[in-house]
Amino acid sequence: MRKSLFFMSWALLCCCWTTHAEIFTSIGQMTDLIYTEKELVQSLRDYIKAEESKLAAVKSWASKLDALTRVSTSDPEGYLAHPVNAYKLMKRLNTEWSELESLVLQNPSDGFISNMSIHRQYFPDEEDETGAAKALMRLQDTYQLDSETFSRGKLPGTHSSAMLTVDDCFDMGKTAYNDADYYHAVLWMQQSLRQLDAGEEAVVSKSDILDYLSYSVYQMGDLPRAIELTRRLVAIDPSHQRAGGNLRYFERLMFKQLNELNQAYQPSSEEPIQLGTYSRPKDHLPEREAYEALCRGEGVQMNERRRSHLFCRYQDGNRNPRLLLKPIMEEDEWDSPHIVRYLEVLSHEEIEKIKELAKPRLARATVRDPKTGVLTTANYRVSKSAWLEGEDDPVIARVNQRIEDITGLTVDTAELLQVANYGVGGQYEPHYDFSRKDEPDAFKRLGTGNRVATFLNYMSDVKAGGATVFPDFGAAIWPRKGTAVFWYNLFKSGEGDYRTRHAACPVLVGSKWVSNKWLHERGQEFRRPCGLTEVD
Repeated sequence: MRKSLFFMSWALLCCCWTTHAEIFTSIGQMTDLIYTEKELVQSLRDYIKAEESKLAAVKSWASKLDALTRVSTSDPEGYLAHPVNAYKLMKRLNTEWSELESLVLQNPSDGFISNMSIHRQYFPDEEDETGAAKALMRLQDTYQLDSETFSRGKLPGTHSSAMLTVDDCFDMGKTAYNDADYYHAVLWMQQSLRQLDAGEEAVVSKSDILDYLSYSVYQMGDLPRAIELTRRLVAIDPSHQRAGGNLRYFERLMFKQLNELNQAYQPSSEEPIQLGTYSRPKDHLPEREAYEALCRGEGVQMNERRRSHLFCRYQDGNRNPRLLLKPIMEEDEWDSPHIVRYLEVLSHEEIEKIKELAKPRLARATVRDPKTGVLTTANYRVSKSAWLEGEDDPVIARVNQRIEDITGLTVDTAELLQVANYGVGGQYEPHYDFSRKDEPDAFKRLGTGNRVATFLNYMSDVKAGGATVFPDFGAAIWPRKGTAVFWYNLFKSGEGDYRTRHAACPVLVGSKWVSNKWLHERGQEFRRPCGLTEVD
């Protein structure tokens, strides 16, 4: 009990380090927003119905009084000569017009506004919207999809009518521009301009698009095209406050460069800007190209020779009593390092129970700070996660026991079962599960040694994207619901196996649910004895 409370404190610490930001990282939580929006639409319809009912009543009053005043004004004295007409005039002006005034002053929007106020606390904020835009750009880069593909909803494995308008594309470009990401700003502003030129209606003006596009192109180092775009801007909006100054600056810069190089001016290319026109800037990840290629299914180093070393078998956990009658099916995914996949590890009912337990606890996924050992969020890990322990439900205890039976490793010193949900663009860039020598305090607080192995359950199929890839040796493992993959992070000597650096590719279409168990060194001394050499 003492140990479980210790691990629970780490799970709570994980939650403490998360924020409201990036709701978009979890499809599981975003589904709640779908139902919220449906409820608000119904509330809006109720408001419209109430407004229409109110307007109908006012129209009825107006029609009745219009007919009455036509008669009364044709012969006022004759009309008032009749005592009933005189009485009704007094009554109308004293009572009925007051009732009409009250009707007009009624505000049917109160219910709708109240409902909005209740739900607003769960709405995504500006940071969430920005995060969702960046997720699309991340998918665009990883899967080499142009802006047209996204704008027209032509994603692999989908038949959807989801499309981006001129204004949507403009906002995407503006998000990138505000982040000084001129590469993506160019792609999305160009798409916005293309759709506007095609006759699509929009709120944003062509001059606004050209303003952002021309400066972004300049930032990408394409002066001729920046000049051409700025000239277009000046032509349609001569009074634009920046265009004239930018054009003069660009032209001076261009002629200065030409004079230094002793070259003649060459007009900009008439080819439209598209994916590949400009080089994508390098970032912090050295294996970016290899990682993203594997995510697309390219560069996988599987060949006939390697495939001939892969087998499938029934695994009974060294005659484990719980696996004797129903051994687990095991398939080799890779030979060295040895990665295996277990089939039918989790049933549909178990998966649904795990998701049910995890959903209320989902929070922005964290990573352990290598210097302090504290869990914190990171931009390279975009998902929502929750931590579950055996005492939460018999299903969790059963899954923990099953992992121990299959692997032969004790789970007494393992971390809690982590459940993660990757939404649109959700990913975990290349990383090691174990701590390196320059990170001696990464797991010091746990007191259970390093992460000796990883057991990863796939709890959903994914329509497109979402593979687990190993850039070092070119392996890609695709999610299959109910299966699990297992590998050792450490050699038997306790040294880290640096080949196991891996990544969770961005989810292109669908929702990816996984749960994983990180098994630690302590308690494995007799279950996985030390080797005689460093790489045993």
